[in-house]
Amino acid sequence: MSRPSNLFFPEYLAQTWRLPARLLVATELKRCSMARGCLQGVKYLMFAFNLLFWLGGCGVLGVGIWLAATQGNFATLSSSFPSLSAANLLIVTGTFVMAIGFVGCIGALKENKCLLLTFFVLLLLVFLLEATIAVLFFAYSDKIDSYAQQDLKKGLHLYGTQGNVGLTNAWSIIQTDFRCCGVSNYTDWFEVYNATRVPDSCCLEFSDSCGLHEPGTWWKSPCYETVKAWLQENLLAVGIFGLCTALVQILGLTFAMTMYCQVVKADTYCA
Repeated sequence: MSRPSNLFFPEYLAQTWRLPARLLVATELKRCSMARGCLQGVKYLMFAFNLLFWLGGCGVLGVGIWLAATQGNFATLSSSFPSLSAANLLIVTGTFVMAIGFVGCIGALKENKCLLLTFFVLLLLVFLLEATIAVLFFAYSDKIDSYAQQDLKKGLHLYGTQGNVGLTNAWSIIQTDFRCCGVSNYTDWFEVYNATRVPDSCCLEFSDSCGLHEPGTWWKSPCYETVKAWLQENLLAVGIFGLCTALVQILGLTFAMTMYCQVVKADTYCA
């Protein structure tokens, strides 16, 4: 580039140096604009996802509260974990999901890196916990089967006792709907009553005190194996539900980390 004759050398040099500086500023502004545009897109996707996540938690919590208030039928069958009922599990799960969804929503709206990272870590911990439980369940399925049957047999002794209406109703419903009796055999009830007797819900044809009749009038199938077989028959539905849950969590992790990176980029280019 030739120097114009009407410019002194210092002035020409200053104008020449300004050109790269202007190009650099323009490039940085363009990067900033692109980063902000990407951030806005991810922001609204992240907010919509977490809003649905939060609403889902509200639904689960609502069902749990409804069960706890109106349906004693869904109490736990376990004597070792009396608080491990369907209602309590739904209440805890719904509350936790709502809390995570709320953190994600606020983090997305405020573009807050701390909240986004907190959401990511919490969701990752839940995902890893679920994966660990699934692996341990399949690895120790035989031991879990044995322990569950022993625990359920202990729970039979609470049947019909004061303060265990939920457990009593739960066993009555299971034996009636699955046409079974006892945990591993109808004779499990003999130890509970100290007599040759079963609950009336074990009868082929229900009537008052039919559990005192002959064994030929009772269901013979063990409830544990019957329910287990039913779950295995519906294993595909259970698997699809688990896969969908995992995909939703992976999607949430992807949104959170993507938005976190976009916030960092926007802060870097637009500083």
